[in-house]
Amino acid sequence: MHPLGVDPPPVLVGRSPRIRQVQQLIQKAGKTQSPVLILGETGTGKEVAARLIHSVRNRGPFVTIDCSALAGPLLESELFGHARGAFTGAVAAKRGLVEAASGGTAFFDEIGELPLELQAKLLRLIQQKEYRPVGSLELKRADFRLIAATNRDLAREVERGRFRADLYFRLNVVTLRLPPLRERKEDIPELASHFLAKYGGGRHSLTRECLDAMLAYDWPGNVRELENAIERMVALNSGPLLHAADLPTGLQNHLAARRAGQAAMTAVAGGVPFVGPQRSADPEHPACPPVPSLTEMEKEAIRRALEFTKGDRVMAAHLLGIGRTTLYRKLKEYRISD
Repeated sequence: MHPLGVDPPPVLVGRSPRIRQVQQLIQKAGKTQSPVLILGETGTGKEVAARLIHSVRNRGPFVTIDCSALAGPLLESELFGHARGAFTGAVAAKRGLVEAASGGTAFFDEIGELPLELQAKLLRLIQQKEYRPVGSLELKRADFRLIAATNRDLAREVERGRFRADLYFRLNVVTLRLPPLRERKEDIPELASHFLAKYGGGRHSLTRECLDAMLAYDWPGNVRELENAIERMVALNSGPLLHAADLPTGLQNHLAARRAGQAAMTAVAGGVPFVGPQRSADPEHPACPPVPSLTEMEKEAIRRALEFTKGDRVMAAHLLGIGRTTLYRKLKEYRISD
């Protein structure tokens, strides 16, 4: 919340080509009433994009409907409201989120989590612009712009029978894809400055070492993780300069593990003896240089990672940049015992 009690306008920070394309599409989508489907990993800023689309014309309320939080027997009531006496505890009529959004924008966040039975009712609402509150015989109308967001692959969810095909096609009119932060790292300095100003009032700055560490990190939590890191650093440090040592412990550990893994691979590349013939009987082809095979390099890398982690397979897989299942399969394939 802004100090004066008014939320600041949303902003999608960045000047990379990918984010510029998104910004342009937001302006175009904001001028229509067509449904918009926002796709992207968790933390990429899907709600920010939705609010920006709404702000282009800024008509009516903006209501967020968190589909992942709609669970249990009362979820239909949360969406469509209910009549008095509709169920035990319904001592008074209640309007739902759909009615609250009428005349404005309904943002269905994580729509891939919406149960199938509610997907059918949402489809009817989109097509007919009408709904019936729980326990009521009266049809009500609601006219709003619909924006939906998800981190799931809805096309695949349709194939698996987890999402209605007709609802998917109805939502997928205008599609907005938000790139993960690892694919637009050139925006990290500007994002960092934005969050430093937001949480520190511009009193803090990053050392070159700290910024380089941020640029080397892949940010699996995307912009949200970066924002949380900056907020934590500002909260815990009174000095104007923030160093790499001030980064969250988890981020420092990840970077240290990555450097250790890279060092192990470099050592392997320069230290594994070549097994096989080194001379050629063909005078037109010189002797093969002592280059290790890829299999030998992989086996040696696994051995060294296990040695480095003292047999901790989870950490070894992390160092090698592979999943635990893959590591277990490789151990069995190469008959490596830790």
